[in-house]
Amino acid sequence: MRLILLGPPGSGKGTQAAQLAQTSGVPQISTGDLLREERAGATDLGKQAAAYMDRGDLVPDELVLEILRARVSKPDCAEGFLLDGFPRTVPQAEALDAILQGLGVQLEAVVDIEVPDAEIESRITGRRSCPACAAIYHVVMQPPKTAGECDRCGGALTQRSDDSAETVRNRLRVYHEQTQPLIEYYRTTGCLH
Repeated sequence: MRLILLGPPGSGKGTQAAQLAQTSGVPQISTGDLLREERAGATDLGKQAAAYMDRGDLVPDELVLEILRARVSKPDCAEGFLLDGFPRTVPQAEALDAILQGLGVQLEAVVDIEVPDAEIESRITGRRSCPACAAIYHVVMQPPKTAGECDRCGGALTQRSDDSAETVRNRLRVYHEQTQPLIEYYRTTGCLH
């Protein structure tokens, strides 16, 4: 299975990809997670990406593609993968097509997840996570038993710097301008669902 999940930030791509990956046995690949790993590791690519991520802007294609090419070339992707958060632009989709063609593989489907902007903003700005154990909460929909404290390990919950209302609105603006054309791109390929 080689699948892409499209949708605005906070639409549930990661959640759905994790469930599909578990049932299908193929890895879930989130470029957001890959970029955050690079950033946390203070790699050269991570430092370059951090400036864009903090503003809610898209990380330049060449940075993302360099990281992604290495990831989909790993042995655990031989039977397939689920991409969430990539591609975000038509040029990235075209570059992904070239990468996959070079690897001798082809996408099977692209699924578009639609969620209203107001719901997206509510989901993202209410998200909290535990830096110690990576547990995820939401202040309204899935609050911890004790406000600000992780149920699993007792760690202090934090909000990602890119989860502020202003950054979310910018991310949605960028999505509508640059990512939504992917829907038409993949519709023309016949693999959009």
